[in-house]
Amino acid sequence: MIISLIAVALGLAFPTIKDGLAKRQMNRTMIHARELYLAGFRMATEGTAKSDPSRAWPGDYETGVTSLADYCTKLIQGDYIKPHDLQKILNAPGAVCHVNSAGSPPTVTLSGPSALKVYKVKGADPSETIFSVSSNYLYGTALKPTDVPFGDKGFVVMRKRGDAGVYRKHQATVAGWGNDKAEFYSKIGKLAGAPDAVAGDGGAALTGPQ
Repeated sequence: MIISLIAVALGLAFPTIKDGLAKRQMNRTMIHARELYLAGFRMATEGTAKSDPSRAWPGDYETGVTSLADYCTKLIQGDYIKPHDLQKILNAPGAVCHVNSAGSPPTVTLSGPSALKVYKVKGADPSETIFSVSSNYLYGTALKPTDVPFGDKGFVVMRKRGDAGVYRKHQATVAGWGNDKAEFYSKIGKLAGAPDAVAGDGGAALTGPQ
């Protein structure tokens, strides 16, 4: 009898426990997104101060930076981030991204799905422009339960102005904010290079590993 009651109690509590675990995992990914952002911010700031075009926001490179691996190569070559830290940052449940850094100067290769994707943000973009999101989020689009790392449980956003957040699935689209685009821009952010809220990334994200 007691065992049956315990089993029922655990069954009732499981959804709450599962949701709590997912929230904790998303919070960890948000912290990782902030670490990646801070490395990119330092690189871009120093590049501006020293008039060095090799140190810039991901969208300000004229050539050579079209993928997440290209951008991470710049970060590691400038010693803004270490390979072992990058390995931690790009991983989350269901998204196992392997980081390899080799050569002199080092070149980064990535394999496997990344937990984060980075947008082609430019220095001239407004502060609410999104720098990075968890890879299960396609801008302005409803979450899918099969997308890694968090399916439709929620998503992470890191903005150029330096703030980040964890959001629920109903907040993924403009409709989730009462079809108020201003509210959507304020709370979620704007897509790099896009003048208006759109559904999908529209080529604004750096190419991720396969």
